[in-house]
Amino acid sequence: MDYKEKLNLWLESDIIDDATKEELRAIVDEKEIEDRFYKELEFGTGGLRGIIGAGDNRLNFYTVGKATEGLARYLNKKYKENVSVCIAFDSRNMSKEFAERAALVLGGNGIKAYLFESLRPTPELSFGVRELKCKAGIVITASHNPKEYNGYKVYGDDGCQITDEAAKTIINEIGNVNYKDIKLVSREEALEKDLLNIIGEEIDNKFVQTLKGHTIRKKLVEENAKDLKIIYTPIHGTGLMPVKRVLTELGYTDLHIVEEQATPDGNFPTAPYPNPEDKSVFKIALDMAKTMNPDIILGTDPDADRIGAIVKDSTGEYRVLTGNQVGALLTHYILSSYKELGELPKNGAVIKTIVTTEMVRGICNEYNVELFDVLTGFKYIGEMMTSFQETGKNTFLFGFEESYGCLFGDHARDKDAIVGAQMVAEMTLYYKTKNKSLYEAYVDLCDKYGYFKEDLKSVTLKGKEGAEKIQSCLESLRKNPIEEVNGVKVKTFFDYKESIEKDLVSGGVKKINLPKSNVLKYILTDGSWFVVRPSGTEPKIKFYLSVIGNSIEDSEEKMSKFKACVNDKIGLN
Repeated sequence: MDYKEKLNLWLESDIIDDATKEELRAIVDEKEIEDRFYKELEFGTGGLRGIIGAGDNRLNFYTVGKATEGLARYLNKKYKENVSVCIAFDSRNMSKEFAERAALVLGGNGIKAYLFESLRPTPELSFGVRELKCKAGIVITASHNPKEYNGYKVYGDDGCQITDEAAKTIINEIGNVNYKDIKLVSREEALEKDLLNIIGEEIDNKFVQTLKGHTIRKKLVEENAKDLKIIYTPIHGTGLMPVKRVLTELGYTDLHIVEEQATPDGNFPTAPYPNPEDKSVFKIALDMAKTMNPDIILGTDPDADRIGAIVKDSTGEYRVLTGNQVGALLTHYILSSYKELGELPKNGAVIKTIVTTEMVRGICNEYNVELFDVLTGFKYIGEMMTSFQETGKNTFLFGFEESYGCLFGDHARDKDAIVGAQMVAEMTLYYKTKNKSLYEAYVDLCDKYGYFKEDLKSVTLKGKEGAEKIQSCLESLRKNPIEEVNGVKVKTFFDYKESIEKDLVSGGVKKINLPKSNVLKYILTDGSWFVVRPSGTEPKIKFYLSVIGNSIEDSEEKMSKFKACVNDKIGLN
């Protein structure tokens, strides 16, 4: 069935409401119609993410309802009875409405929903699933995507995003659902039958108390927190309440909120791309810094699972620390603090993704802590944490990824910008008592462990043609691996879809013991590397790059050349 036939089905259906039909009739751009109907919005390994609007390839009441109906069938088959689901939503447009629709579809299938009374951060949803002993969780968010997007993420009973195996089963269930099959109860009926429970303060209090308990240097914080000056922006998202509460209750009273970005707003009026990786979202905070001279500027994305930090460098210029830099700093701070306090476990473990900085390898080696690599996506860190808990083989100490996500503590199984803000504040305070800025502390790490420099290039390719071009690029690189970059030979080629690791020097082949994923990685003989993968949430292909230099300036120069050469080899702009 082509996209025009699908459009007509929606226009002629008794199930589709009139407002949705009017939205579709108003579209005059044929490409726009094709994009809305050439495929169904895909339920991937984490759930749905797409542009809000009418159509099979958009996020709307019908696609959310269909996904929830499929999830409900999966849960009822797996657990048989006493099934409950925790649901949270962020500040995005339609998040609240989609969350309630999911709750009422679950109710239609006899499943009890615990729905947060108002917006909450993603890590609190993960915590809530575990605290309430739910069989699953749903959070309505598109993280840091532009305002046009929203999403639907699904969590398992451990508070981690669903496993690949569970996702496959849920996808099969969703595939058997037609819009007319979606069961739906009214809010009144759901409340009356105890199929809808509204939750709030009781979970908030437990969440905040748990995070405060993760403080490592308790005496340092108790005595000195008041001396740390912080500027914080929630970037119109969910972070204000929990971040402000955790920090102030720990004693960080010199905390200044960016008021222009404090109100939750799905249109993100001051930050069209609400991502703490982007320095432009901190413009107002940086203006405040001119007179306040803070020790640290912190920012969280709309669902508060990513933390951004800005510090002054040696020249007095404010720099956005990358996710890799924050992760390396926190890894060193956590391990060194535990060792100093005599609390470093013998079986300690740090987990990172395959596209994350190698600087932490040297740090972990020094403290005799095992470092684990997993596929891109924090769910794989969460899965490994659960494995540690089940086997007792390792003690989880810290997990992070290059895309500004980290987790300290075992209260959740997803990245947590609230505990991230808490730990970055503690770390900054510690170095301040040593008369060092956080940037100076990072330079010290470079001096000791190497001048690592990472970068990311993204190429956006929208629509059906874009998706085909991305797949074509990956298949071409898979069949004809790049053998050298700028005269430096590739030593090892990893194909995570085929689960093979090839030594291009000796010709040897090994099996990769990770889940299959459409990702390619090249490691060169000089230690530099790059990874090619399609984005799981946006119409983009991403290139992750890393080099090692002799100084910060040398590593930056090397990266500039390396990035240009890799770009020429791949040929996408």
